[in-house]
Amino acid sequence: MDYLEKKRKDDLIVNPTPRCACILVLDTSGSMAGDPIEELNNGLMNFLSEVREDELAQYSVELGIVAAGGGVREALPLTPIHLIEAVNYFEAGGDTPLGEAVETALNMLERRKTEYKRTGVPYYQPWLVLISDGEPNDNWEETAARARNMSAARKLVSLPVGVSSADLDVLSRFSSRPAKRLSGLKFREFFEWLSASMARVSSSASTTAQINLPPTDGWDSI
Repeated sequence: MDYLEKKRKDDLIVNPTPRCACILVLDTSGSMAGDPIEELNNGLMNFLSEVREDELAQYSVELGIVAAGGGVREALPLTPIHLIEAVNYFEAGGDTPLGEAVETALNMLERRKTEYKRTGVPYYQPWLVLISDGEPNDNWEETAARARNMSAARKLVSLPVGVSSADLDVLSRFSSRPAKRLSGLKFREFFEWLSASMARVSSSASTTAQINLPPTDGWDSI
């Protein structure tokens, strides 16, 4: 067992804070090269900094990252923010296997939920954030239906976000709600919104309560 894995397991024993698992599926394919991948990296770093500054959210929010670009890579297992020391910058390259990436993410969420239940740690409805500037080029339909069904059953908050000319119709198939399009390259504004949303979820008195999330007009173009 590596150092981080031991810390993740120990945290479920010593930190009884209800958890909000948030997993990012990031399109890091070749089409994201240049300013898009740079702004994505910067926005992600700002997100980590902002959540760390929230006394409650840093112990409640668990972040996981799956990268889809020329293959699928579990870049970060679901880890409480206060235990994350650094996240490597992503580079763009390759094609866009979003179906496999989302399948990997959903399996990561299921494994972590099993650990929550085994250790008696309460948890909020987990989040899946899918960010892409295109559309999947692998077999994605079955996985999209899995995510959409979980979203419709309120077992998952699935938020597809399209960048630039992304196919929103396809991305919307991964959720029971329509995908949103990022205005320009407002990754910083999006991650600020995500940080504020995580803070609201983690401060909720009940893991089953409806949460009024901040408005998205600071970053979406719809």
